[in-house]
Amino acid sequence: MESLAAVDLGSNSFHMVIARVDHGGLQIVDRIREPVRLAAGLQDDGSLDDESQDRALKCLSLFGQRLRDFGAEQVRAVGTNTLRKARNSRKLLSQASEALGHQIEIIPGREEARLIYLGVSHGIAGAPARRIVVDIGGGSTEFIVGDAFVPVSVHSMYMGCVGFTKQFFGDGKITRKRFNKAKLAAGLELQPVEMPLRIAGWDRAYGASGTIRSVA
Repeated sequence: MESLAAVDLGSNSFHMVIARVDHGGLQIVDRIREPVRLAAGLQDDGSLDDESQDRALKCLSLFGQRLRDFGAEQVRAVGTNTLRKARNSRKLLSQASEALGHQIEIIPGREEARLIYLGVSHGIAGAPARRIVVDIGGGSTEFIVGDAFVPVSVHSMYMGCVGFTKQFFGDGKITRKRFNKAKLAAGLELQPVEMPLRIAGWDRAYGASGTIRSVA
């Protein structure tokens, strides 16, 4: 049976999932998650520092060992918000692809949101209600409303748990003043998508990512 692999270079964690194609479906056989915290390495000039790049390359070398016998058509590897933003992402991408042994593409926010929605929808296959899927990542947050496997309202916002932690609580201290500043910043970021999401409407809400599990 053929095996397929998906690699997600997230702003907080890197993930790899390997699945076996079985009677038209996918059976997951391996999962690896590494807390690389790539977004924490974004500097004021917009470039990634050496430490975060080293963490990324070490993680991808580990993934690459597992994918050594996979062909190019069996692997899809994508980079998300932090790699979209970083000034030196092109250089890192070349080194990262070499470490992984497979090409890595940096995808737009809307494509990231679409893939998140499809992943969640496959996990709740058969649920008839219109749903909203929310994914709070390290560098971005996605909101997707859809029916079954068809997204109808897709949004990717430049706000994430690592980025906000670094911006408002960099020394680890949470005060009311800092919390209110973070809340205001989040509200301003969400303002443009509030009405489109309300118009689309939903019956059930689903959360994806480790952040949702942490606060559940």
